[in-house]
Amino acid sequence: MRLHVGCAMWTHAAWQERQLGPAERLRWYAERCTAVEGNTTFYATPARHTVESWAEQTGPDFRFVLKLPKPITHERRLTGADQELRAFLGAMEPLGPRLHTLWVQLPGSFGPTDLGALAAFLRELPSGYRCGVEVRHPAFFEDRRAGQALERVLARVGAEWTTFDTTVLFDGVAAGPAEQEARSKKPRVPRRTEALTEYPIVRYHGRDDVERTVAGWRPWLDTVTAWLREGRSPTVFLHTPDNAGALDLARRFHDEVRERLPELDPLPEPVADEPMTLF
Repeated sequence: MRLHVGCAMWTHAAWQERQLGPAERLRWYAERCTAVEGNTTFYATPARHTVESWAEQTGPDFRFVLKLPKPITHERRLTGADQELRAFLGAMEPLGPRLHTLWVQLPGSFGPTDLGALAAFLRELPSGYRCGVEVRHPAFFEDRRAGQALERVLARVGAEWTTFDTTVLFDGVAAGPAEQEARSKKPRVPRRTEALTEYPIVRYHGRDDVERTVAGWRPWLDTVTAWLREGRSPTVFLHTPDNAGALDLARRFHDEVRERLPELDPLPEPVADEPMTLF
């Protein structure tokens, strides 16, 4: 049984007691979490030597879920982006098995009438890459036929429907500016708990209040536990409005699942930041 957990980034000012150099930050994070979202790749494809550094700082079982660049998904809308895709995949080669999933996050305007473009894009991807598709158009959640059509497109190539659960974020009144800003940027769609593949991916967005965040993920404890018992290997990412507590929350989520399934592999125990002394 393998449950991987992580955050939307691997460095945050609130996480580290001492300042680490760029070549140490990911290593520090990977001693605490086992997966990370690659949101920065949406804005620019990193240089190959940068990706080589990522590989050097992580073990072979670490999971990168990397967002495809904006020109592919949002500007060209999956059509005629062969050159950009080749450049991206070439830059990611040093990750090897660490490149767990290509994250195809589509704009809210990408609806059921665009499924032909998605089908062609997924069909023409080089073999050996796992894909997770995140849609935001309301029709995929409100129209059963549209949702089933998307599932058929994904099933043909073994791709996953990546879930972004913002139901807790949008529940009730926003508690402060950080929650208001998060609501302005995140999609408001129903919670979806079905898995299509062996490797489901969940992005769960909580609140400023820790206990409200924890209470809101209780349905996911049941779902993730059931997936593990079915032989699936999910990845769960924890978000909060400012993400200051996301790393500890990711570990807490894993611990709560492990209370239900003691046979689940534990998370790595982080190495102390400073050497221990007698005085």
